[in-house]
Amino acid sequence: MPLPGAADNVLRTPCRLIIDPAASGAWNMAVDEVLFDWTGQTGRACLRFYRWDQPTLSLGYFQTYELRRGHQPSAGCPVVRRLTGGGAILHDRELTYSLALPSTHPLAKKRLALYEAVHQTLAEVLAEWRVEASLHPAGDPCPAGAQPFLCFHRRSPGDVVAGGVKVAGSAQRRSATAVLQHGSVLLDRSRCAPDVPGLADLAGPGIDDRALIGPWLRRLADRLAFAWYEEPLSEAEQAAASKLVETKYDNPLRTRHRGRAGAIH
Repeated sequence: MPLPGAADNVLRTPCRLIIDPAASGAWNMAVDEVLFDWTGQTGRACLRFYRWDQPTLSLGYFQTYELRRGHQPSAGCPVVRRLTGGGAILHDRELTYSLALPSTHPLAKKRLALYEAVHQTLAEVLAEWRVEASLHPAGDPCPAGAQPFLCFHRRSPGDVVAGGVKVAGSAQRRSATAVLQHGSVLLDRSRCAPDVPGLADLAGPGIDDRALIGPWLRRLADRLAFAWYEEPLSEAEQAAASKLVETKYDNPLRTRHRGRAGAIH
């Protein structure tokens, strides 16, 4: 069966597609960084979908580690630090994506437009399940004072909101040659973050990662003019990711003190 967006690829840009099985937080973040580098080196786009093999708390790059002690439901979960900013995310019953674009792409330097391109297509897919979702408006001012610890307790322009609940959010990282945007779609409530609802609370249990990916790929292909081609990690990329796990993402010093154990682009 051809991939969505592959049939009429004459006017489309090829985009590498990876759909990975569940893995550890350290591995997932390492692979995102490897693909971010790959896009910067090759000038080619890459989209990856993945899951997590156990409930995991990811901290935004600039968050203070000590804040995680105030979130008791996730106290027993492993912690990883992302290469993007924003609030902490409890990754459990969700679908996660990462999209890397070369700096030459028209959306690479348009922060909000890139959020909107990805999130609007997700909202359109959710409408197929009769979930009325919209994007949080850019003109809505952020509340004064400290931001909540968890990303899904915050509201940022472009977030996907349904029934007053944030169900998807993303963050970005830029280098001179590429931009990485990765984000989470909450499929269901996690016992490790019980006060954060998911799509199952709005539409029942019918929306899962397998049901979501196909329709989302079709809409993303149309919106971004991409033609998907599947290409898993090479042996060299797997080795590079393993090295990053060892030196950075599974390194307690780096997790607790951002940037002290290996630089991020």
